[in-house]
Amino acid sequence: MSERQVPGRLLLHPGHEAARREPNLLRHLPDGASSAAIPANALLMPPPVNAHDHGYGIRTLDFGNVDDALEVWIPGLRLRPRTDPYLEALVAFSRLAQTGIGATMHCHNSLNVDRLVEEAGAVMRAARDVGIRLALSCPLLDYDPWAYDGGPQRLRPYLAPADWDELSASIPQYAPPSIQISAADSVAAANTNPLIDVQYGPIGPQWCSNALLESIAEASHATGRRIHMHLLESPRQRLWLDRRFPQGVVRYLDDIGFLSPRLAVAHGVQLRPDELGLLAARGVQLVSNPSANLRLRSGVAPLAAIPASGPAFAFGLDGTGFDDDQDLWRELRLGHLLHGGRDLARTFTARRVFDAAIHVGAKVVNAPANEDLVLVDYGALIADSLIDDLDEAEVLLTRMTAAHAKGLYVGGQEIMRDGKLTQVDFEGARAELLQQARADLPRLNCERELVTKLAAATRAYYSGW
Repeated sequence: MSERQVPGRLLLHPGHEAARREPNLLRHLPDGASSAAIPANALLMPPPVNAHDHGYGIRTLDFGNVDDALEVWIPGLRLRPRTDPYLEALVAFSRLAQTGIGATMHCHNSLNVDRLVEEAGAVMRAARDVGIRLALSCPLLDYDPWAYDGGPQRLRPYLAPADWDELSASIPQYAPPSIQISAADSVAAANTNPLIDVQYGPIGPQWCSNALLESIAEASHATGRRIHMHLLESPRQRLWLDRRFPQGVVRYLDDIGFLSPRLAVAHGVQLRPDELGLLAARGVQLVSNPSANLRLRSGVAPLAAIPASGPAFAFGLDGTGFDDDQDLWRELRLGHLLHGGRDLARTFTARRVFDAAIHVGAKVVNAPANEDLVLVDYGALIADSLIDDLDEAEVLLTRMTAAHAKGLYVGGQEIMRDGKLTQVDFEGARAELLQQARADLPRLNCERELVTKLAAATRAYYSGW
């Protein structure tokens, strides 16, 4: 590393204290990190964690799945191109790392237990090659996702016989709970990367039988393995889960030992105050996804109503960020403004936002907090400022975007420099992934008509609720 002095700012606890003026930022960077790309008036800080995502290398809009109400949008995932899982994950993780995000929760989308071990291995290789920290949530479900309260059969009256025959032929058969959990355990046993944590990933209680949920709770208790699950995302999930669990789904989960500090739940838009209190009492973390909840018409999570006693919450992109660009910095801004309230005094402060994004996010992905760093072009953020004592956390939440992230250091390695990755060829991988996706266009185009009919049937079914 160069011996030249590079002054800047060190912000280790955003929202808690002002940045420290540092005469030489280089001494905080790993050996071998480049000094040439450090901008004037740079700022070093811990990077936020993307605490809930799905690793879309090809984003959903790009394969024709336009935003809609969650349940109507889900059928469009059938259009997802069939591509190499390694390449898909490599592009998704590279896109994050280029924005200065060094850790992500990846909820894998394969629903075939026979492919899980192989696909998970590919995803872990992609994370290793990019250099990011990864929490891998292995999908577990045994209820079909096309309709609550009875599965695909509920949609049959809304489809022509030929369309129903085509749909029913593609309904998967789900393995027993023990087989699915064993597959997830095999993924964990094969992992040797200290930057990767393998977790159980029940998709959500509406897609899991009681037997599966109870088996996961037992396995987590026995192994100490974390659980990551969607919970109470949409109004229709709230309605159906209230029918299925008269005592309340959160109370049921507590009764079976599912709730613990090892659990993180995503979305939680429909959580009631008593349920928030129970999650807090059990040490569960909540991951909020403001953009996804707005884009898929689920609503606004009750983060502003969460007291200091919890539950602790983090933020995630869910693959559907505000500008569809996987910019977690903008997602934090949206959360900050969305929950800011209308009172004279703000309680949803910059401190709460950054504590959520950095510290709680690290817990969700089972990683140490404050061991990694992101280099920010802070001079560009305050280029027109007339004063020099602005609260850096407020500046970041007002102006920071992915374009201002200039360096990323994870696990003692420089993985992004001046906006470009140091270990993988993102543009080359992206071009290859697009080529694979376009080769699947004949199947996708054949499938689109059925997906349109399935979405219409889904809308008609839930409209009767």
